[in-house]
Amino acid sequence: MNLFDKDDRFNIANIVTYLNVSAGVTAIFFIVQGDFFTAIILAWFAGACDILDGKLARRYNLSTEFGIQLDSFADFLSFVVMPPFLLFYAVREYTGMMGIEEIVLGVVFIWYIINGLRRLVEFNLKVDVGEVEKYFEGVPTPLGAILLWILYLLTAYGVITSGYIIAVFVLVISWSLNSKIKIRHL
Repeated sequence: MNLFDKDDRFNIANIVTYLNVSAGVTAIFFIVQGDFFTAIILAWFAGACDILDGKLARRYNLSTEFGIQLDSFADFLSFVVMPPFLLFYAVREYTGMMGIEEIVLGVVFIWYIINGLRRLVEFNLKVDVGEVEKYFEGVPTPLGAILLWILYLLTAYGVITSGYIIAVFVLVISWSLNSKIKIRHL
């Protein structure tokens, strides 16, 4: 194993991406256990890993097609699948939601996940043909996750007490992932 070999699947950039995946999976475990605080800490750690892996890949010339795909799979888990789990379980706990409201919110979150997956695939296709410029088109999945975490906070602090209201906000965020909104790369 060579941490700075571009062709090594366990180079330093990829290891950081694997840490992102690990944090996302572990966060889901804590969400199901009702430990939202630990899940959020792990989510922010995953976000830090997402920033760091790209910086390492560029700094040490480790960018590969494998790394690009791996990063998207990590983003899918940590920023598309895990945040809706967090918000769904939090809304259930903090609002007492049940019945049709719970089903509606569950379907909306599945729609969010489908749109997040579509966004990542579209992004990868653009990377493959060299179309990614100074701007993201549509809201990047990490920003979508942050918006869901804001909804989590609004629910946890009793500002939003309805699963239906959360569903409307999630639908807007879901739409924004594949919109024509331009967001500058950092």
